Amino acid sequence: MLLFLSLTGIILSIILLVFNARRYPSSLFLGGFFFLISLYSFMDYSLFYSKSVFLASIFIAQPSFLTYLIGPMLFWYVRSLLTDKARLTKKDLWHFLPAMIYLVSLIPYLLLPWSQKVANAELLISNVENLKLINTSLFYNFLPQPVVFISRPALVLIYAGWSAWILIRWIMRKGSSAVLSQQRYMIHWLIILLGFLSILTLSHLVAIAEAYRLHDLKAYFALTLLQLFSGIGLTGLLISPLFFPAILYGLPRIPEPPSLKQGPPNGKIEVNSEEKVKQKPEFERDYLRFISVKVEMSMKELQPYLQQECNLAYMAKLTGIPAHHLAYYFREEKKQAFNDYRNEWRVGHAKKLIRDGKAKELTLEAIGLLSGFSTRNTFYTSFKRVEGVSPSTYKWEE
Repeated sequence: MLLFLSLTGIILSIILLVFNARRYPSSLFLGGFFFLISLYSFMDYSLFYSKSVFLASIFIAQPSFLTYLIGPMLFWYVRSLLTDKARLTKKDLWHFLPAMIYLVSLIPYLLLPWSQKVANAELLISNVENLKLINTSLFYNFLPQPVVFISRPALVLIYAGWSAWILIRWIMRKGSSAVLSQQRYMIHWLIILLGFLSILTLSHLVAIAEAYRLHDLKAYFALTLLQLFSGIGLTGLLISPLFFPAILYGLPRIPEPPSLKQGPPNGKIEVNSEEKVKQKPEFERDYLRFISVKVEMSMKELQPYLQQECNLAYMAKLTGIPAHHLAYYFREEKKQAFNDYRNEWRVGHAKKLIRDGKAKELTLEAIGLLSGFSTRNTFYTSFKRVEGVSPSTYKWEE
């Protein structure tokens, strides 16, 4: 079961990182968080359950320093959602300090020959109590081994509490006027995420502490109730994203007020950053209206739909509105996919060309291409969906 959950988490994290990190930067932290949690679980499996000398030789120490980044990844993810700012600053470098310190402490063991690491793995697999005899970190020279092992879940728990605190402060500060309050399911997602993580971390921490208190590491596997809670926490943590499919969009915010002005000669429409207004409870609706006006104006005046590469990223660059804000607007307000919205404008352009008599000079396929469609089939399908008739029928009716 632990192996299945670990591999599931690794696959989930890879999907988040590959398909969403560029469009939604906060998913970079979420993917890193899930990857490190799954790596931690896979390390447990490799050392205590797999009975594989090869896996134990790899995971007995080498990647363990990465587990000290689980907490920072969680903190950065929660913060990026609540502030809509995913960029790390110089102050964030100190979050890497525990991982870097522990990595330095591992250097002597990392430099050991592979044969010695295999021998240590065989020693561990023969009897889990032999873990006390394997000195993988310089910390073991002046700190009890239990302290080092407990430090990992303890640090995660501290970061979970810190993340919960900034979430509570955000809720108390924003209240009913929280930006785009229709996305309150994001708050529910964070509560569930932090809840399952706390269950997993607390049960894991107590199990380690009890095993060392009893001077019997085998008790770590015998504490069935704690193992049950640990399994519930890990399972809930990994499957919870399935119930919150829109977690990647973030909590849209905008630092400038919703005012418009005509942009420079290049035709772009920009936000007036010079005017300042105080945020009010109706700011959410104002911002959504602002997005609506700006998108409509951009489509009407700049005709980006005529470009085949016109997508959310293209519109975000054109209007200066973050792509995930646009994604939220079309999903929650327009109740329409951006591609369908864009294709409606393309169909409208094609209709104008037909009414202007261009169908007498050009083929319908050429009109489709001039309207931004990349293929004849896409043009015909979109036209019929919008107008209820094919382009050829519309042509003869005109």
